[in-house]
Amino acid sequence: MSAYSNYSDQELKALLKNNDHNAFTEIYSRYWKKMLLIAWNYSNGSDEAKDIVADVFISLWERRNKVDIDNLPAFLATAIKFNIFKHYQKIQRRKALAEANYEFDEIINDESKLDALFLKEYINGIVEEMPEKCRMAFRYSREAGLKNKEIADKINLSEKGVEANITKALKIIRGELQNYGTTILVFIALYLTKR
Repeated sequence: MSAYSNYSDQELKALLKNNDHNAFTEIYSRYWKKMLLIAWNYSNGSDEAKDIVADVFISLWERRNKVDIDNLPAFLATAIKFNIFKHYQKIQRRKALAEANYEFDEIINDESKLDALFLKEYINGIVEEMPEKCRMAFRYSREAGLKNKEIADKINLSEKGVEANITKALKIIRGELQNYGTTILVFIALYLTKR
């Protein structure tokens, strides 16, 4: 039994913010079984439950300096439920994309093509939520392939304003996609790089 097992959640959270690996290990040891049970119940016993729990704890470590946690078990349980929701939302979105983009008599064995379609749809959703000028500048630049001068004329902004809005759009997209890992960054680079 480590000395950390005697610490309260409040003490562990403070140590975690100070990059203490042992505090993180204690939090994991203390809560992983409970979180697995929640994930298992909400995912109807699916095999993904373990992956979801692992993702939540990885995210906790990665965001340890960015999040303020009042109640550790409640925070973790909410994160589990949110990740399960995202998981099923992703499955539903992929299914819809597959149905919309493939003939049913075709065999879908090209996972990367489906991933690219999903990513494009996801980015489109992010772009739709952006402020109007930002959204228009991004779409004209990346989808229509217009130069900054042409965009400036279309949306009544200076070239510097267009550049600032495109930069802001890219920052928003990268921020939203940060949790999706390295594999998706390849797709981001391909999609966001000016053609």
